[in-house]
Amino acid sequence: MAQRLEGKVALITGGCSGIGLGTVELFLAEGAKVVVADRQDEKGEALERRFAERLAYAHCDVTREADIVAALARADEAFGGLDVLFNNAGAAGMLGGVEAMSAEGWDATFALLVRAPALSAHHALPLLKARGRGSIINTASVAGLQAGFGPLAYSAAKAAVIQFTRCAAAELAAQNIRVNAICPGLIATSIFGAALGATGEVASQMAAQVAARGKDMQPVRKAGLPDDVARAALFLASDDAAFVTGTYLLVDGGLTVGPRHSWDPQAPSMLGALFAGPG
Repeated sequence: MAQRLEGKVALITGGCSGIGLGTVELFLAEGAKVVVADRQDEKGEALERRFAERLAYAHCDVTREADIVAALARADEAFGGLDVLFNNAGAAGMLGGVEAMSAEGWDATFALLVRAPALSAHHALPLLKARGRGSIINTASVAGLQAGFGPLAYSAAKAAVIQFTRCAAAELAAQNIRVNAICPGLIATSIFGAALGATGEVASQMAAQVAARGKDMQPVRKAGLPDDVARAALFLASDDAAFVTGTYLLVDGGLTVGPRHSWDPQAPSMLGALFAGPG
């Protein structure tokens, strides 16, 4: 069976861990050559050694425009161009809500989650146009669709990513460049621990807790894993999605289909709770 990304070059931000790493490994397995843009130099260099001649690492803080430009130049130098840009790098950003927020925290969150993918798309455009086609994929979130799934700044930023995706798709369709987003739900990565201030091994342990308990919080009773999002990214990057642009793909195990009673027969329904009374 033919590999779905044979002959394509992809750049994946945040590719050294979590969803990014899962996507790197899957894209390589499907025939792509991959540039990993990340700040985790030790991990990135290890990936470059592990996948010699098929993967290149570029140190990249996506909040620095010069780093984005350099990472894209690395794709051109190492593999002769670019076909797929996966704007995946991210973090929980500023915690707290309206009362606790700060201007600095808000700006830093939007710089990472909104400004970075926009600038990456801007600077990738010449390489994609040179190919005559391309796919841009942005990691959004269920938090960008409904309240309650993330901190205020993160949720607002992810909503902006979804709208940026739609507007960019409309603009770039005439150039045969597709732009789509993925909205993950509860995916077992260290972002949850990091959001609570945990680092290293503690954050990894918290990811394991998400994997163990997350399956009970959604209709699909399995843990959401990086590979689940990677497979969605593979579809959007491949020619299988040639007629798909300007949309977001939910990868959430049904988390956002409705309130718990809509899928859990043991949960009290809204109407039942409303009309319940003393017997």
